[in-house]
Amino acid sequence: MKDTQKNATLTIDGTSYELPIHSPTAGPDVIDIRKLYANAGVFTYDPGFTSTAACDSTITFIDGNKGELLHRGYPIDQLAGKSHYLEVCYLLLYGELPTAAQLEDFEHRVTHHTMLHEQMVNFFRGFRRDAHPMAIMVGVVGAMSAFYHDSTDINDPWQREVASIRLIAKMPTIAAWAFKYHIGQPFVYPRNDLDYASNFLRMCFSVPAEEYEVNPVLSRAMDRIFTLHADHEQNASTSTVRLASSSGANPFACIAAGIACLWGPAHGGANQACLEMLREIGTPDKIPEYIARAKDKNDPFRLMGFGHRVYKNFDPRATVMKQSADEVLELLGVENNPILATAKELEKQALADPYFSEKKLFPNVDFYSGIILEAMGFPTSMFTPIFALSRTVGWISQWKEQLGDPQMKIGRPRQLYLGETERDYTDIEDR
Repeated sequence: MKDTQKNATLTIDGTSYELPIHSPTAGPDVIDIRKLYANAGVFTYDPGFTSTAACDSTITFIDGNKGELLHRGYPIDQLAGKSHYLEVCYLLLYGELPTAAQLEDFEHRVTHHTMLHEQMVNFFRGFRRDAHPMAIMVGVVGAMSAFYHDSTDINDPWQREVASIRLIAKMPTIAAWAFKYHIGQPFVYPRNDLDYASNFLRMCFSVPAEEYEVNPVLSRAMDRIFTLHADHEQNASTSTVRLASSSGANPFACIAAGIACLWGPAHGGANQACLEMLREIGTPDKIPEYIARAKDKNDPFRLMGFGHRVYKNFDPRATVMKQSADEVLELLGVENNPILATAKELEKQALADPYFSEKKLFPNVDFYSGIILEAMGFPTSMFTPIFALSRTVGWISQWKEQLGDPQMKIGRPRQLYLGETERDYTDIEDR
């Protein structure tokens, strides 16, 4: 944050208050209201905190108008096109791209922490057989603090580091095992000779009777999904992790809180909603009907996976994800999958329609990631767990950054109270 001499003046009932203005390295100036209540006795009212900066950060920057997403200053399209997920993890965690030696060491540490404590197998089996994978992930990640006591002290830098590596390393195993449990298949243990994405795919799709050979096209596509979802600034789940962290909660509890928040359909379920929409459309010949409905303001139907709340121009992640979607569909084909055939035709017709281009309603990352995951064979119930797996490094990076902030205080939002004022208790016989 740059030093500034600028101030804003707020006048309340004839009394003026000077509020400092901070200038970031990128983005709009920020009015500092921390002393507003102490000096003026008033709060600000901002439902959803859409105009409130709750922290300062050096990790991720988004400019929705430009369609820009930067991790530590690096554009997401460059990272997704030239890098890979674990290198991006290193960048988010430590602030700089690693040297070859640093990356080799980091990959080794992550790869050799992918196993889960064997007693956790019993924990998985405590869930109902039809439990949603996200329910399992919330419970298992929260329970890690009961299995890994040596990395729960947030005041110990080394324990914070160990917890960070453990979470990044074990999350694919947890997600894959949640999937296996959900479909009634035996757990598949990780292998140290596979890369991060390939290991996850093998743990999901291998069975004891037949070894699963990971296709490099699918592995690369999965790695890109991980990379493109690694962090997205102060969204709902990240803010949840930071708020939980502000109380001094252990890292596993904080990440479990983030997973629980991500589970909400308004946050992590967008790609699932997209696939459900495609199922509703059914076949390519019905697309014109649904496009007409999407244009009708009086019709509740909306095209899911098009446009973005943050990106007002285009989603910078979508271009890279489209490339992966094209590669995956070329490899696996769409002939026997009406959902994928419908998706390809919907993309084609929407991009050619001036209505959508004029309103900047382009396919976003959720549209393409949903197509890829469907083509790979994942049920929609696994879409959000894969999102949680990907976002874990972002949550951890934000968690570590907050713990290192000397100005950190426990989160305590205020309210606009509209209830009853003080009144006397009435005995039950007099009511």
